[in-house]
Amino acid sequence: MRKKDDEKERRIRRAVMNLMLEEGLNGTSIAKIAKLAGVSPATVYIYYENKDDMLQDIYLQYSQEAVDYLLAGVQDTMDAAQLIETLARRYYAYVTHYPEAYCFVEQFAHCPSLSSRCCCQKSLQNILQWIEKQGQRPLTRHYSSESVSAILFYPIKAIAADERQDEHQKLQKLEELIEMIQKAIL
Repeated sequence: MRKKDDEKERRIRRAVMNLMLEEGLNGTSIAKIAKLAGVSPATVYIYYENKDDMLQDIYLQYSQEAVDYLLAGVQDTMDAAQLIETLARRYYAYVTHYPEAYCFVEQFAHCPSLSSRCCCQKSLQNILQWIEKQGQRPLTRHYSSESVSAILFYPIKAIAADERQDEHQKLQKLEELIEMIQKAIL
């Protein structure tokens, strides 16, 4: 039995991400992945049983990395305003510093045939629920975590993706957004 090689696995994951972004789900085949990763198609199957399992595994990994990135800034002592500000700033930083991983997670998450079979304990959609389960109740008003996540994360995506704005203008919009969200939900 052949051994797994971390470098080959990393190249395969990178190839999957690049192909998904360039050619979409239908354009991403095992043959293309193998070619771009510099491995044989048989090597891909050492790491992943099939294409769907591979995409789900890679999605879960990148999704977990995004959530971990956000949570790295969260502290038990934060009040609701600090939590909202920290999550907003860290999410903006993640989207702008890791655009390929962000786009891959977004594309996968918006493909119902794939994402419906993926169960993530920690995802952007339920990050506030997860924080609450850790013993924190950051919000003083009782809004659903899903609603708060929607008004927090979706506008940040729009700000980060706005090609008409320079970085300074985007950061100004982010400041406005944080203030608006804090006033609306606190």
